[in-house]
Amino acid sequence: MNLKIIFAAVIVVIGFSTQAQTVVKDGKTYEVKKDAIFIDGQDVTADLSTDNKVSILESARLINEATVLKQQAEKEAKQLEKERVKAEKALNKAEKEQKRAEKALKKKEKAQEHFEKTNKKLNDAKKKYEKLLKKGKLSPNDQEKWLEKIEDLKEDLEKAQNKM
Repeated sequence: MNLKIIFAAVIVVIGFSTQAQTVVKDGKTYEVKKDAIFIDGQDVTADLSTDNKVSILESARLINEATVLKQQAEKEAKQLEKERVKAEKALNKAEKEQKRAEKALKKKEKAQEHFEKTNKKLNDAKKKYEKLLKKGKLSPNDQEKWLEKIEDLKEDLEKAQNKM
């Protein structure tokens, strides 16, 4: 990532070195290309005093550096914004995954409760059937109904077990 930023900065510096930099000094607008100074497209580098040349070139260099730094800061800000958005997405994804896991846990707990409840019903029905059978209080029709009921409860228990 840092290599990309450095590469982009080098390209920007090269781009600015080939472009003209505008400097305003003493009410005059100078264009600076590399080490040449122009006014209205005419080279006036030789006509200026060395102090003026140095001052204009230094101003152009400072403007160029400020522009490069501003662009780097903008790129870094964009990169930080992208990373922030990416982090938010990851957080949202983690929250959704947590909700999904909680929902699955509740479903599993509910299936466990249903299994235990169905198992208890089956055991109670078997005990009651055995008790009634021992006392001889079951007619053949009642006995058949009890056996069907117990068979249905066994099927329900098997389904509950499969859901777990």
